Amino acid sequence: MDFKRRNGGPAMGGASQAKKGKMSTEWEDSPSQFEEELALFDEMEMEAESEEGQAGHDVIPVGYCIHYTPKNQPMNTVMQASPPKATRLMKPTLTLRSGVCFVCTWKFLKLVVCGGHCLLDPTKHLRYAVCTCDGRFMVDSDVVGCCWIELPKGKYRLREERSEGQTGSKYPGKVDVAWNDLVSHPAEGEWQRIAPLRVLSFDIECAGRKGVFPEPEIDPVIQIASMVQRQGEKEPFIRTVFTLQSCASIVGSQILCFTQEKLLLQSWAEFVRTVDPDIITGYNIQNFDLPYLLNRAATLKVNVFPYLGRVWSSKSVLKDSSFQSKQMGRRENKTVNMEGRVQFDLLQVLLRDYKLRSYTLNAVSFHFLQEQKEDVQHSIITDLQNGNEQTRRRLAVYCLKDAYLPLRLLQKLMCVINYMEMARVTGVPLTYLLSRGQQIKVVSQLLRQAMKQDLVMPVVRTEGGEDYTGATVIEPEKGFVPASLMIHQSGNCVCVYRYYSVPITTLDFSSLYPSIMMAHNLCYTTLLQKSQVEKLSLSPEDFIKTPTGDLFVKSSVRKGLLPEILENLLSARKRAKAELKKETDPFKKQVLDGRQLALKISANSVYGFTGAQVGKLPCLEISQSVTGFGRQMIEQTKQHVESKYTISNGYQADAKVIYGDTDSVMVKLGVATVQEAMNLGKEAADWVSSYFVPPIKLEFEKVYYPYLLINKKRYAGLYFSSNAEHHDKMDCKGIVSSNLNLQFMSLLSEIQPIAFVLKVILYHKATFVTLLFSVQQGSENKREMRKNSNVTLGVQNIILVVLNAVTTCSTVLSHRPQKL
Repeated sequence: MDFKRRNGGPAMGGASQAKKGKMSTEWEDSPSQFEEELALFDEMEMEAESEEGQAGHDVIPVGYCIHYTPKNQPMNTVMQASPPKATRLMKPTLTLRSGVCFVCTWKFLKLVVCGGHCLLDPTKHLRYAVCTCDGRFMVDSDVVGCCWIELPKGKYRLREERSEGQTGSKYPGKVDVAWNDLVSHPAEGEWQRIAPLRVLSFDIECAGRKGVFPEPEIDPVIQIASMVQRQGEKEPFIRTVFTLQSCASIVGSQILCFTQEKLLLQSWAEFVRTVDPDIITGYNIQNFDLPYLLNRAATLKVNVFPYLGRVWSSKSVLKDSSFQSKQMGRRENKTVNMEGRVQFDLLQVLLRDYKLRSYTLNAVSFHFLQEQKEDVQHSIITDLQNGNEQTRRRLAVYCLKDAYLPLRLLQKLMCVINYMEMARVTGVPLTYLLSRGQQIKVVSQLLRQAMKQDLVMPVVRTEGGEDYTGATVIEPEKGFVPASLMIHQSGNCVCVYRYYSVPITTLDFSSLYPSIMMAHNLCYTTLLQKSQVEKLSLSPEDFIKTPTGDLFVKSSVRKGLLPEILENLLSARKRAKAELKKETDPFKKQVLDGRQLALKISANSVYGFTGAQVGKLPCLEISQSVTGFGRQMIEQTKQHVESKYTISNGYQADAKVIYGDTDSVMVKLGVATVQEAMNLGKEAADWVSSYFVPPIKLEFEKVYYPYLLINKKRYAGLYFSSNAEHHDKMDCKGIVSSNLNLQFMSLLSEIQPIAFVLKVILYHKATFVTLLFSVQQGSENKREMRKNSNVTLGVQNIILVVLNAVTTCSTVLSHRPQKL
């Protein structure tokens, strides 16, 4: 098949292709913003082609194509992968980019490179009892997910795989190589760059029956929109719609029309194989689009359809799977094997990484992009399909937008870059990050570190057990509230707000839990039983006793595995942040930012791994010791700050810690300006840090001015971090962003906050349910509403109490809901 950039898709045999060009004049409505954007893509491509002096250029396969010419070269020498528009050079080695199939998914690697046989040293089997075959291979060969791999000269041979009706290799980049001949390059320097992975986003439309959800055994697939984009580029270079029956043209896109649904499905499958994407994405493709296509193809007996992966002989099969974690709970999903390609379902990524009020594509797009889908209701899809060319064109634009939005969201949220960097940091395949929990990432790092020290990682069977005390939360200083107002009289709801009109300094421990584990050498390999102290003849200087009574040897006796892992992660993050400051290329900056974020998340997850009672390797002694040290340090910080910064020591006021949570404290130093609060905050952080064991460090983080404290984990304020003259943002924690809440939060920037609250209530006529309530009242109302959806909230009056934390004055606002 011949792909051209401007055409954006293949010229399918047996399909009628709608001509690209002017928009049909028969369509009465003016073009939507999305249609104008598609037309702009086409104009940009035409300008680029004109500048290059050509009508179009061939699409270069991602990861750069590996070419081999038997007539010109011996078997052990091939052309190195070369970038688009570059001259191909003769090289004695073969470099496989991260876009090449078996770097993306290790099931492909196992089938093709390992051939399904165990190539590992049998003496190492014990170490890998907790790991899969894929993970064993990666650890032994020092390969990490999404890395660059080099095959030395003479250590490989090209494979020619023929399928029925073909005379040559389907994928000329396949090679056979011994597992121990792979050269894996660490993600540093020139090997830190990311290959231009080819990302295919698609969406399907089905002609359902009225009031019935589409069923693949009955309802046909009427359109499939596909967009292909290279990672790092801004626009998709392929924009194609496969449609049943004729369809009017769309500027900037290719329309392929089919008279039979069977031909449509067959052609789209061939399109996927020819485009050869590294990543397949979309919205809910895992549980709807892909299963529907496979089941529909089976119903119509399209036998060639399910071969969607890079292994020609491997059939894509639909299976049920379940996933359970503390973060996401239990989820039932569908899985489709597609060797050599990563299925990057955007919905699953958002469910895993973001807490949103709604996860529909429309809501998500508006939340992150301030864009929405095309205006087509699901109830009229079948009617549009049964109409004419123009109605089907409207449906095609709708379908194209649904395929385009996931690409925009991936780019906006940097999902692919962040996940690839996480795979590199933790050493697991990219697919594991989407289908597995958090623990597999720590297991991979433990295995690699254990291998260096010739240690065996045991298998621990657990079913839950004893719990332990978590982090400290210092009670917030909410001030005095009249007793009469604290009584919830019949029909009244009391909302109490604590308002600080002076700067509040926030001091934060840098990587608190990882630094505790490093400072005190907390690890599986350093844990001592009390009976072992005498047996090993250890002196008190050789070990420490944690606040929870557990014993660990010091690093001078034995350095633990976990502290070494954490040191490597945090030092790598420090290097990445230093490079980020120097880098000027926007795309490289995104990669470095994704890397430092992955390193931070990975370091913080080590503590959680030890505390997971139903996990791979739980250790209560470590987790409870970490939180014990954390509680102790928060209390010590409070004592140190309040004892030093006093009037008797020459300061303007007596400092007061008004709130503290896990790894930070919020201090009222009694100064009048943000700059003074910043200066004292930095001084206090350095002074308090001198009392703790390195690398534990307390840092100045920010100043809130003014500051609204509602309850534990519920506060808001104007955020100052570097510039004392201008705030960085409005920071809200634990507060629902309803319209009134946003208006209510604006009181923080008002000279007279009490008057502003009254203005909001009286003049904006807010409804009762949009107001902020106390935690107790809100919980009670929710429980009642869950029990009986018809129940009404019997609240007669709303009482808001706004307290000034400096003057201790309070203002009471009381109104009836029907008057608001």
